[in-house]
Amino acid sequence: MSSDFPETADIETASLGYASRFSGAVGTWMLNVQTEVTLQMLKDYPQATVLDVGGGHGQITAPLIANGYQVTVLGSSEVCRARIQHWLNSNHCCFQVGNVLDLPYPDNTFDVVISYRFLAHITQDKKFLSELARVAKKAVIIDYPTVQSVNAIAPYLFQFKKRFEGNTRRFICYKEAELQAYLKSLGLRLAERYPQFLFPMVLHRMLKSPSFSSTLEQSVRSLKLTHFFGSPVIAKFTKG
Repeated sequence: MSSDFPETADIETASLGYASRFSGAVGTWMLNVQTEVTLQMLKDYPQATVLDVGGGHGQITAPLIANGYQVTVLGSSEVCRARIQHWLNSNHCCFQVGNVLDLPYPDNTFDVVISYRFLAHITQDKKFLSELARVAKKAVIIDYPTVQSVNAIAPYLFQFKKRFEGNTRRFICYKEAELQAYLKSLGLRLAERYPQFLFPMVLHRMLKSPSFSSTLEQSVRSLKLTHFFGSPVIAKFTKG
């Protein structure tokens, strides 16, 4: 289903087809990495109000709720609520349709603003980031692929990935220095960063062994390779 808004990448990420990319034991392992990092970055904000922009994929909804956060998910269309309907029905979180380039909230409405699986697929990234910064009172947490990682050669491997994953799509890789400089101009400073994987996620899906993948990633992380070349990066930026 389409939307009249200019940036609607979350309609795809909120779909069942996209969710299938994180099914099974390997998908669970990948999401657990994301969850652990997210909760660690949020530990200084107990019971905070959290806006999850484009969070209809539901990847962090349950962990946030279970850890006492007051969660609002913003989606580009009503269809983006389907995967989080269970928590909406039980009044554990809220959902609102809105334009990510013109968020329907006053400045500093939420303690923390999170957005995963969005920045890599957006065309108006500066406007998007400025809106996240505007409505966040304390921190913004985002994820993104980087140009210094294996993700940088993804365009050359696109057809291979598409044959294996079926519903993959192209994405934008970022120069971290430029991204951090722009966020700094918005009053946000880098507080924490965590590159998730050194090896491409498609490789881990092909291996189909979370234990082997975990060992593989831990070995290169201990050599500091992931710090410099890992992707996607989860980064926390704070105000003040």
